[in-house]
Amino acid sequence: MIEQTFQRRLLALHYVFPVPLPKVIPLLKIDPYLSQLENIQPTLLAKLCNIPIERAIHLKNMYKELVYHPLLETYEKHNIFPIAYNDNCYPESLLKLYDPPVILYTKGDVSLLANIKKIAIIGSRKATSYSEKSIEKILPPLIQQNYVIVSGLARGADTLAHRKTIEMGGKTIGVLGTGFSNIYPKENEDLANFMSKSHLLVTEYPPYITPKKWNFPMRNRIISGLSLGVVITEAHKKSGTVSTMEHALENGKEIFAVPGSIHSDLSEGPHHLILEGAKPIWDGNQIIEELI
Repeated sequence: MIEQTFQRRLLALHYVFPVPLPKVIPLLKIDPYLSQLENIQPTLLAKLCNIPIERAIHLKNMYKELVYHPLLETYEKHNIFPIAYNDNCYPESLLKLYDPPVILYTKGDVSLLANIKKIAIIGSRKATSYSEKSIEKILPPLIQQNYVIVSGLARGADTLAHRKTIEMGGKTIGVLGTGFSNIYPKENEDLANFMSKSHLLVTEYPPYITPKKWNFPMRNRIISGLSLGVVITEAHKKSGTVSTMEHALENGKEIFAVPGSIHSDLSEGPHHLILEGAKPIWDGNQIIEELI
């Protein structure tokens, strides 16, 4: 009963304050079950959450309205299943991040999270046919060995990774940088809808959150956090894709890069990462051998 009550309170808090776990830890230390949040002084709340007093007042008022709203039942009606950081289903690898999500909102086959054999494949939103051919060559051994393919549902290489995995009979996880009510990009709504039934969609954002440019670098840490290793196909040297790799490196993940033409700007990212220690690959078996 205490766990259910805490979950309800945590969902309400996260709805109005959707931030990573370290930002709510100070509050949880003095109020472990969030049982005092309705009565806490705004000045103390502002200090604990490191927010302006005006925002603390708004947060408290919104929380008081939402804490008795059946959020969990509402989510379930839309086939959204939230997994809190203290839930047994929450991926242990994400807890090793510096800033784990407080809640993972999921749609689809949640059992995919329990498969530790997960590989991320990412690349440029302007990926060329070279990425498509590379992904087609890399995927078959991974799918044969029941690896789940993780990507970010973005245009370009991410979309290719999801679609090719589905075409080849594999399983895939899409990590969103928005809430489920605001799938981005719009052209991937059909793909997202399909994945939400027989694959898996994951986001740390409540359903109402819209696309914001700072959400996507945050999403990248979840992509790398879920995966044993990350494959990069094509990317500019300075790009969100390379930032994902930096997250992966910081968290001890294996980094794999597909070498490309020296005449292509989109080869700069993979080649830079190879110089930094990423392993050059052109076949999925190389990834499997490295991870054994």
